[in-house]
Amino acid sequence: MTADLAPADWIATSTLDWSRLIEFGPSGFPAYARLRFMPDPSYPGQSENDAPDEGEERYAWRTRQWGVLMRLLGARTSTPGDCYACVWDGYGSSDAGEPPRAPQGSGDSLRRMPERYRDDPTGHWTVAPSAPRTPTRTPKLVVPNREYYLFRGTVDDVARWEDARYSPELRVEHLRVNAPELAFVWPADRAWCVAFDVDPHWAGIGASVEAVEALVADENLDAVPADPGADQPHYY
Repeated sequence: MTADLAPADWIATSTLDWSRLIEFGPSGFPAYARLRFMPDPSYPGQSENDAPDEGEERYAWRTRQWGVLMRLLGARTSTPGDCYACVWDGYGSSDAGEPPRAPQGSGDSLRRMPERYRDDPTGHWTVAPSAPRTPTRTPKLVVPNREYYLFRGTVDDVARWEDARYSPELRVEHLRVNAPELAFVWPADRAWCVAFDVDPHWAGIGASVEAVEALVADENLDAVPADPGADQPHYY
């Protein structure tokens, strides 16, 4: 987790409508897509509880897609080793004021990240167990109706986040709920941005035309082109 919020200024200073911002990220990308983690509603007013793949199957599909997405996007940035990710503060924190920490898992999860990223004072991901930490009030990225903690790591770290979230040995210190989902992800060169709010059943992606075409064409992804200015499908 990092207290330096300057890399997220392009989100914090955006003048977009807040719902457009949290669903697709900042404006200015040549193309956009939606990565669906469950099918779009089949009729107006449909509840997620009535979706055909609700439950564990849905989460397994999301985990697989997330890894594929990050690998494809990681090949389309000049800074794959320098990546930022936001976590919504609504997932909870300790009474002492500790913010959420990146998830710990087993196998091919975040626990395998390089040693230099563990408890790094420069603000990189913190995933390894360590001595008790002094409670802090980490600055948060603030946009209308949402506040986020900012993490810094690599695209590979982000690709393994979902694996760690559903690991049987998952542990998240100072957090009252399961490991949080990532809300915004982007590389330092801002070649693309992935936005995943808590309400939609899909993630919005802004990128180059070539990157979006590759996502839509990949048979391991349920990605479709999107117009951020149009109404998007939502469950109720």
